[in-house]
Amino acid sequence: MLRGRVGRDDMSTRFQSGFRVLVLMLIAVGGTSSESMAQSTRQLVTQVVDERQTVELTGNIRPEASAENDRGRVDDTLVLDHMQLLLKRPAETEAALVRFIDLLHDPKSSYFHQWLTAEQFRVNFGPADADVSMVRNWLARHGLAVNGVQASGMVIDFSGTAGQIRDAFKAEIHRLDVGGAAHIANMNNPRIPAALSEVVNGIVSLNDFAPHANFKSRPEYTYVRGNATYHAVAPADLATIYNLNPMFRSGISGQGQTIVVIENTNVFNPADWATFRSAFGLSGYTSGSFTQIHPTPPSGANNCLNPGVVAGTEREAELDAEWASAAAPSAAIVLASCADTSTTFGGLIALQNLVNGSNPPAIISISYGECEAKNGAAGNAAYSAAYQQAVARGVSVYVSAGDEGAASCDAGLANATHGIGVSGLASTPYNVAVGGTDFADTYAGITASYWTGTNAAAYGSALSYVPEIPWNDSCASVLIAAASGYSATYGTSGFCNSATGKAYYLTTSSGSGGPSGCAGGTPSVSGVVSGTCRGYAKPAWQALLVLLGNPADGVRDLPDVSLFAANGVWGHYYIVCDSDIANGGAACTGAPGGWSGGGGTSFAAPIWAGFQALVNQKTGARQGNPDPVFYTLAATEYAARGTITCNSSRGNAVASTCIFYDVTLGDMDVNCSGTNNCYGPSGSYGVLSTSNSRYSKAYGAGVGWDFATGIGTVNVTNLVNAWPR
Repeated sequence: MLRGRVGRDDMSTRFQSGFRVLVLMLIAVGGTSSESMAQSTRQLVTQVVDERQTVELTGNIRPEASAENDRGRVDDTLVLDHMQLLLKRPAETEAALVRFIDLLHDPKSSYFHQWLTAEQFRVNFGPADADVSMVRNWLARHGLAVNGVQASGMVIDFSGTAGQIRDAFKAEIHRLDVGGAAHIANMNNPRIPAALSEVVNGIVSLNDFAPHANFKSRPEYTYVRGNATYHAVAPADLATIYNLNPMFRSGISGQGQTIVVIENTNVFNPADWATFRSAFGLSGYTSGSFTQIHPTPPSGANNCLNPGVVAGTEREAELDAEWASAAAPSAAIVLASCADTSTTFGGLIALQNLVNGSNPPAIISISYGECEAKNGAAGNAAYSAAYQQAVARGVSVYVSAGDEGAASCDAGLANATHGIGVSGLASTPYNVAVGGTDFADTYAGITASYWTGTNAAAYGSALSYVPEIPWNDSCASVLIAAASGYSATYGTSGFCNSATGKAYYLTTSSGSGGPSGCAGGTPSVSGVVSGTCRGYAKPAWQALLVLLGNPADGVRDLPDVSLFAANGVWGHYYIVCDSDIANGGAACTGAPGGWSGGGGTSFAAPIWAGFQALVNQKTGARQGNPDPVFYTLAATEYAARGTITCNSSRGNAVASTCIFYDVTLGDMDVNCSGTNNCYGPSGSYGVLSTSNSRYSKAYGAGVGWDFATGIGTVNVTNLVNAWPR
């Protein structure tokens, strides 16, 4: 028998017995006999821990930890609370878990949707208890306080001083000045005893750089088509464009479902959520609710403190909660937040505590990001491990792909310099990566065909599905350049080097996508996919679209799906109630046109999470990773001429049977400089390209799957009705 007790919750005795046998068989296939596994997971620490024999944990230095930014070593007494040591399971156990997750999502398997309990996950797929004890004891010998071990067994929470970190891990923590902002970070990779290297994956973080929110405010400039009317998107427009109304009329609006949005801040005012719903006609869905929680770990010291309101980030929390509710107005919206510690993102803590709990939520949305090359090998692995555990327990995880085209290492900047890179929070095989689109009616000059001149009672004005293009605010957009009278985006006479381009359109703001390139390994150029960097392997479900647009590149590609996410460059953006006037918000009074507005895949991810709530309600079950279903449905649709009949450019003439709308016009290319994936034959600014010597934009929309929008966008009613049961 396997370690510990596995029977609990709603699993039948027959399933428990079959599950034990299956795990043993999967381990045996991986190269270890079932007989040896019958007692425990194979122990990996088999030698005496000799502090003189150490190995380096590579790939864990922030680009900002440079001599230029260095302001000296922190005081040895500086306390670093709730650091995380990420562990590894034996290779054969990891392989068995991957295969078992495939079975959980295979309708033909007898284990289909037989989600694991927390205890089952730890007992069958956690590291050996003896290995965990060895690592704990080693930490304690260096005076580090072990606060607890997560239920999965994969993460040890510990605290200590900077001096103790230097003693144990041979890593110095220094003060940094990064553009006037004070930070701390390790200046060298940590080291551990060689005897522990098989079980220790890495320290998740030895710095205080947190992922960024994927939100873009509505810009101040007049958009491309001049003085035409803005058509801001209200919940009623969302319901019309993506065909939610038939679901709502049939009684499917999220009843009995819970959507958790992960944050490191609380909302400024919980009443904003109710104001938003009241203004946009959602209050009639009386079962909808909003609460804020600070999830504690199932055991050990509490690592989740109430973060309060974090200025500059709290709008992320507001929009996540409001727009998840717009997509599933009868669902319970729960904001789960923890305060950042000195080295750990509060959102990661909240996520881990939830998926390690006895009753994890069925749907989680995350709207934060950090590129793989900056997040570091251990940081990337931490999110992958958390999402992997989540889907094994039936949780659907939606993550915004980013707001900076294929230049995720240049998020929030006016110009890309680090080349092509994707978000490590979105690139794992266990989450849905959500990209961003804009509406194409303004570009095509057909706005009157898709929007009424006046708003309805709930401020809706959309008439039907609206044709879409990738969201892109940059001068590198071929559509913006053409509308501005330029035939090229690059070169001295190109749009990016024109007076107008440089004045208004030098930005990386756009929907994100690209190939996973540095989930593991170490960049040879800081913050750039280089050196020993490697991406996640391409999942089998994504390979279903290799002949339908997805490249045969062998790696995980982003995004999976997309949704409207623009912040106004073509006259369309989302409205949000954020009454924090002191930090860029606006009073939520009067017509919503005067409220805060913006875009970003921050909106798209929680909305897609709301769509998942409708699926879960209709099917009566949690679904785990939705990607295998998305790609199976898309492969069927696109192989049957869906790329023609469901081409988004057809607008209101798309086929009524479409599940996905294939976005084929435009690109998410951004302006750049330097020599990392930047084509600039002349002039100050080039455009992001897969080649430095020729124009090969990164990336354009195309037929079928593409890096700009993934599978595309969605007809929600058709998706829900087509979902396998």
